[in-house]
Amino acid sequence: MAVSPSELLDIARTIALEAGELIARRRNEGVTIADTKSSSIDVVTFADRECEEFVKARLLELRPEDGFYGEEGGDSTGTSGLTWIVDPIDGTVNYLYGIPQFAVSIAVVEGSPDPGTWTQLAGVVFNPLKGELFSASLGGGAYLTSEGVTEKLGVNQESLLAHSLVATGFAYSSELRAIQAETLTRILPAVRDIRRAGAASLDLCDVAMGRLDAYYERDTKPWDYAAGSLVLREAGGIVGGLAGAPEGRDMLLAANTHLFPQIEKLLLS
Repeated sequence: MAVSPSELLDIARTIALEAGELIARRRNEGVTIADTKSSSIDVVTFADRECEEFVKARLLELRPEDGFYGEEGGDSTGTSGLTWIVDPIDGTVNYLYGIPQFAVSIAVVEGSPDPGTWTQLAGVVFNPLKGELFSASLGGGAYLTSEGVTEKLGVNQESLLAHSLVATGFAYSSELRAIQAETLTRILPAVRDIRRAGAASLDLCDVAMGRLDAYYERDTKPWDYAAGSLVLREAGGIVGGLAGAPEGRDMLLAANTHLFPQIEKLLLS
C-alpha cells in the first residue's frame, strides 16, 4: 500500500467537511424527497443523491484508482485495492424532520466492502449541525474535533450491565421491527435505559466517546458502520456480530470488553 492511513484520513476529513457543509445548506433551503427504497417510509432526499455524487467526484479527483461503494448506488471497482464506503446522509429521516442527529460517513478500506474480509484504514463521521467531526485511522487512535478542539476518544469501562446506557435502531420492514421489538423486551429490563437516535454511524461514535455504553442493531449495511466502527475500535471498543461472526446485516454489536459478552448472551437467548 503506497499511501498511509493518515494520508487517507486527511482526504476523508477534507471531503466530509465539504459534504457536511453542502447537506447543511440544503437542509436550510428545504428538504425534498426524491424517492423511496425498501418501503414507503425508507426515503431518499435529493440531498442524499447530490451529496453522494459530490463525494464521488471529489474522490475521483484525489484518488482516481480507488473503488467506490455508496448507499445511493453508482458503485465502481478500482485498481488500487482500496474502496471508499460512503453514506452521504446517515440518518435521513432525522434530516427530513430537522432533528440534528445525522452525519456524513466516509471510510476507506483495503479490499472489498465486506466486514468479514476488509481492513479498515481510515474513517470520518461528521455531524454538520453539531459541528462534531469524529475520525480514526488504523493504529492512529480515534478523535473528536469540535469548536476547534480535538480530544482523543476512549470507551467507558462500565462493567455492570444494569448500569449501562444502550442504543439500538429499527429496520424499515414491519416484520423485522416486530422481531426487534421482541428482542428489546429482553434487553430493556437488564440495562439502565435504551436510546434510539436514528443514525448508526453516530451511535457508534457516541459509544467511542462514552456518551453511550453500547449499541446494537440488526439489518445494518456497510455504509452505516464502515467509518463509525473504526472510530470505536480505535477508541478501545469491540464491534462484531454474534457467536464470532463479523458485524453485518444479521447483527452489529458494539461495546467495551466487559459488556460485549453480556449483551451478546441476551441477544442470543
